[in-house]
Amino acid sequence: MARTLARHIGHWSQTRPHDPAFFVGNAAVSWSEYETEAHRLAHFFKAEMDLARGDRIAILLPDDAWVHIAFLACEKAGFVAVGIGPRAGPQEIEHLIHLTGARALISQPNHQGLDMTPLVEKLKTLKNLSYHLSLNVEPGKVRLNGHLLSLEQSFSHSLLPLESHELFLLNSTSGTTGMPKCVTHDQDRWFAFHRLAVPRGRLSDQDVFMSVVPAPFGFGIWTRHITPALLGSPCVLMRKFDAEEALALIEKHRVTVLAAVSTQFIMMLEADGSRTRDLSCLRVLFTGGEAVPYERAVEFEERTGASVLQFYGSNETGAVSGTSLDDSREARLRTAGKPIPEMNVRLFDHEGNDVTAQKRGRPGCRGPTLSKGYFGPKEEVDQANRELIRSDGWMMLGDLATLDEDGYLSVVGRTDDFIIRGGKNISGPAVEQAVARHPAVALAAAVAMPDPIFGEKVCVYVVLRAGQDTLGLKELVEDLMAQGVSKENLPEKLVVLKSLPRGSGGKIAKQALRQDIRERLATKNDDLGLK
Repeated sequence: MARTLARHIGHWSQTRPHDPAFFVGNAAVSWSEYETEAHRLAHFFKAEMDLARGDRIAILLPDDAWVHIAFLACEKAGFVAVGIGPRAGPQEIEHLIHLTGARALISQPNHQGLDMTPLVEKLKTLKNLSYHLSLNVEPGKVRLNGHLLSLEQSFSHSLLPLESHELFLLNSTSGTTGMPKCVTHDQDRWFAFHRLAVPRGRLSDQDVFMSVVPAPFGFGIWTRHITPALLGSPCVLMRKFDAEEALALIEKHRVTVLAAVSTQFIMMLEADGSRTRDLSCLRVLFTGGEAVPYERAVEFEERTGASVLQFYGSNETGAVSGTSLDDSREARLRTAGKPIPEMNVRLFDHEGNDVTAQKRGRPGCRGPTLSKGYFGPKEEVDQANRELIRSDGWMMLGDLATLDEDGYLSVVGRTDDFIIRGGKNISGPAVEQAVARHPAVALAAAVAMPDPIFGEKVCVYVVLRAGQDTLGLKELVEDLMAQGVSKENLPEKLVVLKSLPRGSGGKIAKQALRQDIRERLATKNDDLGLK
């Protein structure tokens, strides 16, 4: 019988009960406390909620230890956790509870300043939702459907935990292009991912992890919930990402392995603490989810001494390719690594033909890290699953990729991330990489701007570095031309913002930017900002 996550955590609670499983701010949660709280919550589920094995429980909690305790409690009690990102708004919460048929919702009494009680009453009209459990209302107390109850009770109910091959988690896509879909997860696929990751980063139980990626998403599941628990390593958590606080925690807890999307590690570079804190403990930064900007990644490596690594893949596929400590800096920072042999990666053209030999196309794969597709009412997910998984079994990604002569894979853009100007395909990520080289630019995102003559033009949104007040389009274009950027890749609109909108998973929400530029054009108001 395969060892589940619950069995691993149970083992650490017996053999290393007082060692930390999590650091949350200045507090520590031991393996014994992790196990005990999850066990107690699992028994509460069984005692107080009339649920069947395999029923779904939605979890909407801040990124502290309780989100992991709730996931583990669901596993122990035989229920499927539905991970909802901590940045989700009411519309997304309602959508995910409807899509998954969740019978219960676990949250705090307030979410992002919103009293959850009226929202829950509305959600109960969905008919499937029967229970709302509020955590952390008082020490040792919870509120179930408005009734204050104690978690102190005898463990008199039998538990039938989920096995590693069973569905244990549903999580959403990042939701940056509309309402998200829900992806299915069993533990076996994440154990396979773990086995691929350990040698690439030379990970061990001597490492101290810190993941600033929200727990419910694929990157967060691996770096916060799975690999630290399998290794028996502590993981540093933040309830809400803040660049200065993250740097302080790295220094305090001597973090060795950091996980952050590109936007987050760039924000950390921009923070004062990146120059004043002792970050020499860091040896690996795992990043991804967005194109990795070469110059900023080099800056991070030289400032900290860490090596920047990444896996390329998706929530649906898991790892498709990856870099390792054995790769050169150029390979690590300019490519997405070599395809993972076990994932049998192939490239396909828009008609579905295998064009791997031509070394350019849309990646598809078959291997041990794949999900089983999307979850939800049959009429709502059948079409999405047909688009995700071909009839011959290949699971597809939404990117265009190339393979070089040494076998390294590079992502040149998403199939929906090209700007088509007068029939010419312009890669948004390529524009972003060039713009990000300007000394005044901290972050950049390129999107299509509607145009009546050319169809689309390049619009670039930027956040400036600290101490930089202005940047004009003419100045930016002159810098790009000096870099040798092709004329068709030059931006024709520049918008400077204090921050870029981010989706639930932490990535830049390009759909919000596309909507913003449409509104700017419609109102002819260059001062219109993102809400």
